[in-house]
Amino acid sequence: MGQPGTLRTKKGGFTVVTNEENELIPTRLVTGWRVCIDYRKLNEATRKDHFPLSFMDQMIERLAGNEYYCFLDGFSGYFQIPIDPLDQEKTTFTCPYGMFAYRRMPFGLCNAPGRFQRCMLAIFHDMVEKTMEVFMDNFLVFGNSF
Repeated sequence: MGQPGTLRTKKGGFTVVTNEENELIPTRLVTGWRVCIDYRKLNEATRKDHFPLSFMDQMIERLAGNEYYCFLDGFSGYFQIPIDPLDQEKTTFTCPYGMFAYRRMPFGLCNAPGRFQRCMLAIFHDMVEKTMEVFMDNFLVFGNSF
């Protein structure tokens, strides 16, 4: 692994470094800009979609006793959901490079988690609670055999 604090460059994924206590610490390789917009005022004016998210304790009960688990991160999952063209202007933000509006759902919108959950349950309805669980933008596939 090398000396403590030594980095190995990679094109993507994680880089692992060793700290002073000889512990392995994963770090995220920064590959570009990550935009974060404060949508508090928009969220205050938004009619709330009270789609329920799963209860964690119920999910854990369904997961208990299985032999195999596969955890998946729905990386950029919200960006797969289009925003109605009439609503895109509501996501407008400015930065040194100009003025932009999202065409796909960014994180930070109050209805984003519920909307994503609704979409995932519609897609995976025959598997949820039997062989997989969906929570926010995370997926867990489980079972006792492959």
